[in-house]
Order: sequence, then C-alpha cells, then structure tokens
Amino acid sequence: MTTLYGISNCDTVRKTRKWLEANGLPFAFHDFRKEGLTLAQVERWCDALGSEAVLNKRGTTWRQLPAERRDGLDEAALRALLVEQPTLIKRPVLEHDGEIRIGFKTEDYAALFGV
Repeated sequence: MTTLYGISNCDTVRKTRKWLEANGLPFAFHDFRKEGLTLAQVERWCDALGSEAVLNKRGTTWRQLPAERRDGLDEAALRALLVEQPTLIKRPVLEHDGEIRIGFKTEDYAALFGV
C-alpha cells in the first residue's frame, strides 16, 4: 500500500499526486493538516531519515515560531512539535513498501515504482 502524506494546497503535493495518477499508481492521500499525525508516524519518519530531513526550516510555520520555541529543541521536543504543528514537515512524505521518501523528484519516484 502506498500512502502520500501532505497538505492538499501544497504545489509539490499536487504535482506528486498528478504524477502518481498519470502513472496509474494507486495511493491513499493523508492530509496531515486536516487529519493530524500520530507520534508513532513522526517517529518512524525521523528514525528512518533523521529529524533534520523531516523538519522544514524554510517554511513560514518555522519562521513564525517564537525563538524560545525553536531554539534548543531536543529530539523528543522536536518530534512532539512536529505532531502539534504538522506543517513543519517537509512535503510530501511518501510511504511505499516499507520505503519512506520526502519531497518529490520524478527520477526517484520512477526508480522506486519501477516506471
């Protein structure tokens, strides 16, 4: 089963969804702004890819956080913050056959799906 995580109004998520559909690849879409995330999901992604790869420091949500909230986060606090504020996660996140990918690159997805 393939699950695509993101937010529906994100351009990269839209592009990814179109690519999956154009290639006839079935997937479930999970809008983490509307549906939320569990700590277990965030931990799985952070354990697999590293928290720095998951956290989007370039986004508006990160920049709007008060400095005292951003600075000095330990790993547990960062993961809890990602659950609380899922728009801090780089998008999209794709889970496919035990593999986890963040972001969208046509070549990477083509190799992953063998298309």
